Amino acid sequence: MDSRDVSLTAIFTAFYVVINVVQMMTIGNPTVSGPVQLRIADCLIALAALLGWPVVAGVTIGGFLTNAYYFLGPTDVVFGPIANLIAASLILLLRKRRLLACIVGALPIGVIVGGGYLWWFFPPPDIVGLNLPEWAAMMASITISSLIAIAVIGYSLLTVLSRPSIIEPLKSRGLKVVTES
Repeated sequence: MDSRDVSLTAIFTAFYVVINVVQMMTIGNPTVSGPVQLRIADCLIALAALLGWPVVAGVTIGGFLTNAYYFLGPTDVVFGPIANLIAASLILLLRKRRLLACIVGALPIGVIVGGGYLWWFFPPPDIVGLNLPEWAAMMASITISSLIAIAVIGYSLLTVLSRPSIIEPLKSRGLKVVTES
């Protein structure tokens, strides 16, 4: 990693934290750290397909800082960022098929955060009247939220930012873009 990669990592770390704090202050904390956790900042995870490892590192560190700020406990501070790391890494690895990458990238967050531990902290939401075990209901809730944030909002953001009219001027100023191959 060179200084540009470190700078881009810092930018994505800051974006991730600031978006979460603004969301918490305007909409409310349960949407950032709760049983129906639609973290708008997770849309940044999709950009790993375009900008690579700096995004992977940025959303991982940003997840750590956000979870440390909302502090549900050490489990969340450790495993939430690991979920972001796995999600962004999968998107980077599957970048040739961006929509599929974003869908697959949402799954680790649902499984690790929802199914793994979040149900210890909150009662799970009712999933259309299904009588699911607590861990399964929470995993479904967080997976659906992650799909919205990453595969809908994130994929849309990735598509817009990948346009030549946007990315070419940035590349001409030294921004590294990962290729699809």
